[in-house]
Amino acid sequence: MPRVDGTTLTDRNLAQQERNRKVRHVLLGILVANWVVASAKLLFGMLSQSAAVTADGLHSFIDGGSNVLGLVAMGVASRPADEDHPYGHGKFEALASLGIGAMIGVGMLELGRMALDSVLNDKHPQVTGTMAAVMAFTLVVNLVVTRVERYYGRKYKSTLLLADASHTLSDVYVTLAVLGSLALVWLGYPRADGLIALAVMLFVAWVAYGIVRQAVGILSDTARLDSEEVKRHTLAVPGVRSCRDVRSRGMEESVYVDLKIEVDPQLTTAQAHELADRVERTLQAAYPQVVDVVVHVEPDRGALAAPA
Repeated sequence: MPRVDGTTLTDRNLAQQERNRKVRHVLLGILVANWVVASAKLLFGMLSQSAAVTADGLHSFIDGGSNVLGLVAMGVASRPADEDHPYGHGKFEALASLGIGAMIGVGMLELGRMALDSVLNDKHPQVTGTMAAVMAFTLVVNLVVTRVERYYGRKYKSTLLLADASHTLSDVYVTLAVLGSLALVWLGYPRADGLIALAVMLFVAWVAYGIVRQAVGILSDTARLDSEEVKRHTLAVPGVRSCRDVRSRGMEESVYVDLKIEVDPQLTTAQAHELADRVERTLQAAYPQVVDVVVHVEPDRGALAAPA
C-alpha cells in the first residue's frame, strides 16, 4: 500500500539503498583523510619520542580503522529486508558504532600506558618546528573532516556518520592538547608530554562512553517517539475512542510503531480496518521517519460493559 506521501515500499527500499551508497562514499573519503593524518602523527611522534604525539597518531589510526569497520557495516546494512531480517539490516550500522566505541577503548588503554611511561621515566620529546607544523596541518584536516562528516550524517540521518564525526572531533581536541604540550616541553617542562597524554586518555574515554551509550540505546530498542504525543495524534483521528500500549523502536531514520486503539464495537471489520489505516496515515504524516505502524483494534470495553 502506498504511504501517505505517495511512496511505495519498493520506492523506500531503493531510496534506502541509495542513501547507504552515499554514506559509504563519505566514509571512504574520510578513511583516506584519517590515515594520511595518522601516518604523519605516528611518524613524527616516533621520531621525536613524544608520547603525546604518538598517542594522537594512534587515536587518528583508530579513526581510520573505525571507517573500515563502518564501510563493512554499511555494506551489510544496505541489504533489503529478507526472511531472516524482516525489519531490514539497519541495526548493523548501530553495531558498527558500538565497534567504534570499543576500538576507542582499546586505544585508550595504550594511551594510558605510554603516558605513564613518559611521566615515570621522565622521557623528553624532541620538539621541532617541522613537528609543530605537521600537527597544525593535521588539526586543519580534522576540522574539515568533522564538518563534512557531521553535515552528511545529518543529511542522511546516519547514526554511524554522526558517531564517527564525534570521534573525529575528539581528535581535534586531542591535537590542540598535544600542541599545548609541545609548547610546554619547548619552554622547559618535559613532563607536560606525559601529563597531556593522560588528559587525552580521559577525554577519549568520555567520547567512547557517549558513542557506546547511543549504540546500545538503538540495539536495546529504546523508545524513539514520545508515547503521549503519539497518543494525541491517534486520538485526533475521528472514531478512535482510546489509545494505549504505544511502543516505538528502530533507527533515527526508520522507526517502527505499534499501539492499541479502542473503537465502537458496532463497527464492521471493514470499517475498523479503514480506521486503523487512517491512524497509520496520520502517524506517518506526523513522523516522516516512521516506516511501519501496527494498529491493534479492540472494541471499546466501556461500551461493551454498559447495560443495553
